[in-house]
Amino acid sequence: MRREDILKPTIWNESLHQDTNDNCVRIVSFATSKNLVVKSTVFLHRNIYKYTWTSPDGKTQNQMDHILINRRWHSSILDVRSFRGADCDTDHYLVAAKVREKLAVSKQATQKFDREGFHLRKLNELDRKPYQIEVKNRFTALENLSDGEDINRAWENIKENIKTPAKESLVLHELKQHKKWFDEECSGFLDQRKQAKMQRVQDPSQSNVGNLNNVRREASRHFKNKKEEYLKAKIEGLETNNKIKNIRYLYKGISDFKKGNRTITNIVKMRRVIWLQAPTVFWLGGGTISLRY
Repeated sequence: MRREDILKPTIWNESLHQDTNDNCVRIVSFATSKNLVVKSTVFLHRNIYKYTWTSPDGKTQNQMDHILINRRWHSSILDVRSFRGADCDTDHYLVAAKVREKLAVSKQATQKFDREGFHLRKLNELDRKPYQIEVKNRFTALENLSDGEDINRAWENIKENIKTPAKESLVLHELKQHKKWFDEECSGFLDQRKQAKMQRVQDPSQSNVGNLNNVRREASRHFKNKKEEYLKAKIEGLETNNKIKNIRYLYKGISDFKKGNRTITNIVKMRRVIWLQAPTVFWLGGGTISLRY
């Protein structure tokens, strides 16, 4: 992407390259047709923070990954640069943007989830009579309450009389941590790959390139085996639940396979003001990805 006056409204002045090619013309044409700005060629940086790809021989650097944003919201992006030290296991470097945007968080999303859970499966293992007697005795004491008792206070007493015996008999249920196949051994392989990549970046010799390729293959093989072992263990757990007719946990495991592990996050709700709407950001690199917020 070259620095021509006619292209400055779209790409500004900080492109790495002086000459252009057909792919760069396509990006500019796309940005112009969609009223976008190429923000990765706007900010002043050293060239090592501009190029996003290095050839296998380490002699050629190109800036071929770009971040585009709607012209109306282009001031929301404060900086764009590449990070050579980030290990993405690819011949491209990580391109990161610093974004500033005003958002309003829904009050309902910020409320804490205070519901307590119990080991309900212990009801099949323990004698229920002590729990029933304890609850009955506590509710007997509530029968002497006067009619003028505050309804909210009465409800708190009822709830506490149910929860306290349950805590003593069933014990609070701790949130189950999913067994992650990524363990300490995998972390060691990741550190080796990152170190090999940094050696290749600092000295792109043939030996360092070969060492990086070997470490990559070994790490990928190890990650694949670990993940297969983890999935095999989960399948065996489903088979066990199916044999013992534990339908609840069987369908729960099947649901995890279908939906995957989803991270619980706060929902962000926009205010009904046009200037607070979040921008549409496009990233053009090894593929074309559009992110709409």
